[in-house]
Amino acid sequence: MMNTHELKTNLERLGLRTIVNELDDILAHAAKGRWSHPQMLEHIARRELDARMERGLERRLRGAKLGAFEPIVDFDWNWPKKIDRAQVEAVLALAFLEPPRNIVFVGPHGLGKTMLAQNLAYQCIVAGHTVRMITTADLLLDLGNAGHIRKLDKRLRYWANLRLLVLDELGYISYDTDGADLLYQVVSRRHDRRSTIVTTNLPFKRWNTVFPTTGSAAALIDRIVHHSEVISIDGESYRLREAEAQKDANQLRTRPATR
Repeated sequence: MMNTHELKTNLERLGLRTIVNELDDILAHAAKGRWSHPQMLEHIARRELDARMERGLERRLRGAKLGAFEPIVDFDWNWPKKIDRAQVEAVLALAFLEPPRNIVFVGPHGLGKTMLAQNLAYQCIVAGHTVRMITTADLLLDLGNAGHIRKLDKRLRYWANLRLLVLDELGYISYDTDGADLLYQVVSRRHDRRSTIVTTNLPFKRWNTVFPTTGSAAALIDRIVHHSEVISIDGESYRLREAEAQKDANQLRTRPATR
């Protein structure tokens, strides 16, 4: 007679957690279906692999810190005055990961740059890659808080080695010399080794307005743009459109009825 308790203990030791939790159901289905030994082993292997893939996806999603976002199917392609839909859909196929190239979304506030970056990052996560999304300001805060040189180097190596790094809101604030140097180090270490997605509200010719020197801006642009896809978006803000629509709806609700 099978000792299921001992079997579960051995499966636990082997790290087959899903099979331990589902063993009773598996045995019942095997008996009912009169599975052969190879059929049972095939089912166990497939179920454990599927569960590990699911756990890996959940772990990568948590680690990526993408935040809530609308799926790409909800993107209103007709709203921006300028966007190359074919170019966006091409990068969603993830060919930019190998060989490593960067993706730069450039455009005014409220046109979906971050949403597109989040969707692109999500596709990378589903494909099994390690991703991290962070605003440029928070990245510099993380590096600035590292303290001594050994810890700073460890943080730089972490940001440099991610399969995909999403730098959101580059250019939304001004950077001092230390910040510009740290940002350059991250981008430079990733250059031609790992892909980076950047969202920015500033055209490249205006980056000198937020960096301490024209030279530091030019050096960073050179590292980011080399081997990159630049996706320009232009038009009026989605959020402004939604705010105006909400204002109109509120006015309609509060308008007194006419006889």
